Amino acid sequence: MKWILIAIIIISFIGFLDAAYLTVQHYQEGILPCVVFEGCEQVTNSKYSTIFNIPISLLGAAYYLVIFLSAVVFWESKKDKALLVISYLPIGGFVISVFLLYLQLFVIKAICTYCVVSIITSTMLFILGLRLINVRPS
Repeated sequence: MKWILIAIIIISFIGFLDAAYLTVQHYQEGILPCVVFEGCEQVTNSKYSTIFNIPISLLGAAYYLVIFLSAVVFWESKKDKALLVISYLPIGGFVISVFLLYLQLFVIKAICTYCVVSIITSTMLFILGLRLINVRPS
C-alpha cells in the first residue's frame, strides 16, 4: 500500500500544479503556450471551460488538492475517511475527465495539452484508487 500512497501523493500534486496553472492563466487572461497540441486557447476559452463562471480548472485544482491532502492525512494518521476519499473520489474525477475528453474531441474539436495532462493524472489516480480499494485492510 505504501507505493500506492506515494504515487497518489505525487500524481495528485502534479494534477494540482497543472490545474492551478490553468486557473491562474484563466484569471490573468494569459495566452497558453500549447506544447504538443494546438487547441489550448480554443479549449480553455470555450463555453465548456466554466460552470457558472467558475473555471473547470479551479474545480480540478480543488479535486487534486483534496486527494493530495487526504493521502497525506492517511499516510500520517491512517484515518479511514481519508482512505475512502483517495479510493473513491478518483472514480468521479475519471468520469468527468472522460466527458471533458469527449467534449474536446467531438464538440470543440481541439485538444489542450494541459487538459490531456489532467486526463492522464486523473486516470492514473482512478487506477491507483481501484488498486487501493483491493488492498486496503478490512
